[in-house]
Amino acid sequence: MSALRQKIEREIREHGSVPFSRYMELCLYDPELGYYSRNAAQFGKTGDFYTSSDVHAVFGRLLARQFKEMWRVLGSPEHITLKELGPGRGLFAQDVLDWSEKKFPDFFRALRYVLDERSPALRQRIEVTLSRHLESGRAALVSGTDAGTPRIVFANEFFDALPVDVLSSQGSLRIDLHDGRLVETWVPASPEELEFLDRYSVHPEPGERIEISLQGQKHMSAAANLERGFVVIVDYGYTREEQLAGRHRGTLKAIRQHSVSTDPYEAPGEQDITADVNFTALAAVAEKEDMRTQKLVTQSQFLMGIGEANEFADAFEECRLPQERAKVALQLKHLVTPAGMGESFHVLVASKGVESEKVSTLAGLGFGKRAIGKEPRFVAAPPM
Repeated sequence: MSALRQKIEREIREHGSVPFSRYMELCLYDPELGYYSRNAAQFGKTGDFYTSSDVHAVFGRLLARQFKEMWRVLGSPEHITLKELGPGRGLFAQDVLDWSEKKFPDFFRALRYVLDERSPALRQRIEVTLSRHLESGRAALVSGTDAGTPRIVFANEFFDALPVDVLSSQGSLRIDLHDGRLVETWVPASPEELEFLDRYSVHPEPGERIEISLQGQKHMSAAANLERGFVVIVDYGYTREEQLAGRHRGTLKAIRQHSVSTDPYEAPGEQDITADVNFTALAAVAEKEDMRTQKLVTQSQFLMGIGEANEFADAFEECRLPQERAKVALQLKHLVTPAGMGESFHVLVASKGVESEKVSTLAGLGFGKRAIGKEPRFVAAPPM
């Protein structure tokens, strides 16, 4: 039996059954034994899963171009803070900083990149990955606290990893012990949980489960609590309308070595646990904080909008040989086409203190408006 399993069982024996969100919190974020705390080997193609930044540096380069444009829309202030929530190993931050330094020197001089990472193992990895930018003061590590008022808050696959509560027609899920086994029990849903279902989700049918993330609401509220700027969220998820249509119900899953399981109890601390993101709920929180939210776009639309003006030169710049260009083209296709990550991931952009006309000119929001109903046009590689 793993040490984390023993720790979970001890907490249940001492305090009684725990909400599923508490179980998930321990599995992922226990300071010593949690999945994200113990090491950084779970990322990448040799680990359990990979993110867009693991595919190719172009993801960070395209976002650097978009962040620079946001800075311009804000009036090119002398100082701008870009805060990333859950930056993992810092690969995205490295791509944004290096590309901005090379291509957008004015933006780079104004930029301070703040990384909000709670995992000790990942913070150590970031210190190596971003050593040059950390030493220069261009980047800084924080954990749960703001360093000043951020102007742009960015989160890529952050909200899907936050603990969720699970509701069914029987109530709210609790984890208990019976004869040395972890078992599921149910208690009446709290007023807060029921209000979430009423406002942003649907009430589960018999035999059905619905996840809600109250922690996600709190993190979104903190992210949106800025004086002027943007919040950009990239993740897989859904709207309330999609749930009403019968989709995205019971999305909780465990991921280990790129295999998906529906059993979150199999290996506590040794597998990722995740649930789809409720974008309707996040947008509502942003609007409560006086932010203006844009229509949800797919990652495909967002990246195509940024990259189409220069035919994705950010991706192909270092390619010298045809085979190098072909390889990069395949990586890029994985990011932007429906067969890859392009349609399963969505992008939510919210702004505050910026004229709506200026926000609507952002490249990442333009492709969906210009090409509604059209398939994304993607050239495998620019002509030699």
